[in-house]
Amino acid sequence: MGFYENKILPMVIDKACSMQPIMALREQVVPLATGVVLEVGMGSGINLALYNAENIDFIWGLEPSAGMRKKARANVDKAAVKVKWLDLTGEEISLEDNSVDTVLLTYTLCTIPDWRQALQQMRRVLKPGGRLLFCEHGAAPDHKVNNWQNRVTPVWKRLAGGCHLNRPIDKLIVSCGFKIEQLAQCYVADMPRIAGYMYYGSAVKA
Repeated sequence: MGFYENKILPMVIDKACSMQPIMALREQVVPLATGVVLEVGMGSGINLALYNAENIDFIWGLEPSAGMRKKARANVDKAAVKVKWLDLTGEEISLEDNSVDTVLLTYTLCTIPDWRQALQQMRRVLKPGGRLLFCEHGAAPDHKVNNWQNRVTPVWKRLAGGCHLNRPIDKLIVSCGFKIEQLAQCYVADMPRIAGYMYYGSAVKA
């Protein structure tokens, strides 16, 4: 799994997460970030070109995958924003309480094993008045689609870096002490419905 996780999987994830419909959703969320940003699951740095650099102090890029950090080098080098890497998992955020203005989650919450601890850590480091911005795929409202998500997820997550198709993103966020300000949900075109139901918006500390 080491070769697959470090060589093959980063390429697969990067390709899937940079499809045009996915990028269109990212473009609605990422530019809203301000100040000191914690991007959880920075991956290959797909979002870096989408930040409004004038509104950003710097970005903490949390990414546990060495393969992904290596793949991100080109995007980091040409970015208009400064990136400071955190070689940690989402459950282990080594930042001070109330130290970031924005937490950004894009196609990350589906993969974190202990999503509850990770969200609690994000809430801890977020300043009062700061925002959690999210753009994620997850559980579909359609019964038949959701049934297939539940059936496929055990195998899917083994092949897709721990990705769960069936997490109810909004409920997870609210359950960890956030209040959702804005939420949009939709299927995106050109993707299988089991992987194409999206949640995107913003939340603050409740």
